[in-house]
Amino acid sequence: MKRNIYLLIFFTTLFFSCGEKKEAPIDELANKSKDLEEFADKMKEVSEGFTEGKKVNPVDFRELKALLPEAIASLKRTDIEGEKVAAMGMNISTANADYSDDQNNQSIDLKITDMGNIAGLSGLAAYGWYMVDIDKENETGYEKTTTFKGNKAYEKYNNQDKYGELSILVAKRFVVEANGNNVSMNEIKAAAEMIDFGKLESWKDFGVEQ
Repeated sequence: MKRNIYLLIFFTTLFFSCGEKKEAPIDELANKSKDLEEFADKMKEVSEGFTEGKKVNPVDFRELKALLPEAIASLKRTDIEGEKVAAMGMNISTANADYSDDQNNQSIDLKITDMGNIAGLSGLAAYGWYMVDIDKENETGYEKTTTFKGNKAYEKYNNQDKYGELSILVAKRFVVEANGNNVSMNEIKAAAEMIDFGKLESWKDFGVEQ
């Protein structure tokens, strides 16, 4: 069933990428057919282990809040909140906290999201970096996909503004995000490392109904 969905996605993309009156040569169609099989196999590989399509009760946001540290180095926690959202068959929970220094010159935000039953291709629509490899650099900064504590991650940093972003997908279900202003990328990574990734891993199958 899922393979058919992947094929549909491929055909839709192929249809809109071709002109209405343009006819592809036989050898080009053969190549497209090969690409189709590779695309379907890749999508199947990427989706394995996700909870999409299953009934999932997300981890209580209070449990997620408990993973957020009270302070990050010299930055004090100024706000913390969490919520569960259930609508149109989707169930997700989030927890986030803000940290800053006394002068409010430096700040870091941490967020944990349990994608629940949208942890799959639809959920990853908001995190497209998971399915691609990115490595880009210019005069002002860079962005790239990488690995963080064994998980696929995406980082972006602006050297001029000293603003950075770090997103990590954990257990193909949880997304940890760390954003920092007037701090280095190393400081942003250090903040993310304060979250117990092992705990998130242990919740991989939490609330999943087969």
